Amino acid sequence: MKCRVCKSKCFSEPLLVYKGLPASAQGFPELDDLENDSGTDLSLFQCSVCGLVQLSGKPVPYYKQVIRAASFSDEMKKFRSEQFAMWIDRYNLKGKSVLEVGCGRGEYLSIVNQTDVSLAHGVEYSQDFVDSCLKSELSVTKGFFGDHNFDLPRKKFDGFLCLNFMEHWPDPNKSLSHLKNTLDQGAIGMIEVPNFNMILRDGLYSEFIADHLLYFTKDTLTFMLNYNGFEVVEVSEVWHDYILSAIVKKRKKFNLSHLKDCKLRVEYELNSFIGKFEKKQVAIWGAGHQSLAVMSLANLGDKIKYVVDSAPFKQGKYTPATHIPIVSPAELVDDPVEAVIIIAASYSDEVAKIIEKSYQHIENVAILENDRLRVISLK
Repeated sequence: MKCRVCKSKCFSEPLLVYKGLPASAQGFPELDDLENDSGTDLSLFQCSVCGLVQLSGKPVPYYKQVIRAASFSDEMKKFRSEQFAMWIDRYNLKGKSVLEVGCGRGEYLSIVNQTDVSLAHGVEYSQDFVDSCLKSELSVTKGFFGDHNFDLPRKKFDGFLCLNFMEHWPDPNKSLSHLKNTLDQGAIGMIEVPNFNMILRDGLYSEFIADHLLYFTKDTLTFMLNYNGFEVVEVSEVWHDYILSAIVKKRKKFNLSHLKDCKLRVEYELNSFIGKFEKKQVAIWGAGHQSLAVMSLANLGDKIKYVVDSAPFKQGKYTPATHIPIVSPAELVDDPVEAVIIIAASYSDEVAKIIEKSYQHIENVAILENDRLRVISLK
């Protein structure tokens, strides 16, 4: 069996095998059906790489629907009301749009709809449940994330909820990828699943059912969400520890525009320093990857006399791309220069001390520190 998330091989032997379990959590037979209700066998496997625990069987026929009895629990309704209000306030979702993935009959969506969000919209696969939501004047679209023909009329949401639904998904990567495309950059989500940490800790051997294909610990839930492009802000145990509740952000693309400014500043400072001396009377100490990149990007090939490096295997060769000869430190005595620029990353201060001690004739020294050129005095 291959893992439903990372696609690696599961351990060959199942963690446990149960025989004669109910075929589903919602399959309550009538009197006439009892003869045909023989139960089902479940085999529980663990991924050998990411550690996710999962069933090997097919999903139940209604896995795209959300069936919950939360509307019958006053304690749960109070808990959700307080939880949603805190989530919306803490993550600045007031006046913004929130999507519930798998809203059932609107048990939780109706609570969100009473908060300060600008739009509470649900997605539900069951047409009967959708009709029930619409009768309650809730905003709902019929569908399931992962179906190729499903699309939302509104493209981007600021926040989302997915509560005790993800554990039913046979292909969580596909569903999460589809969901992610409906979210705005940096969207905040709350994802909840049954707590496998509690199952292990409290010996809840009866928590396994055919409806739940995936059994998450804090670690495996975090891995799956990271793997699918979400940054995990926190994971906590809620609702008497039965539920793992994860707060996530849609991962943003890095903005590296400031690195362009750093590059331009370094090039300007390097050329200004080099321009103070006669042509090719400046050396660079350091032939590491950072130094090689700086020389190439700043086009220093025809401005530097040679590059000093203490590593014998580099000496006698040339810098790639810029073709500057690489020499031993002794060259600073045999063929002296007017100035040295140290580009040796974490070794720069050590190199400066070597120059001060052993090459006292060199008075003009500068150190490139990150994106700044620092001129030092060795007198």
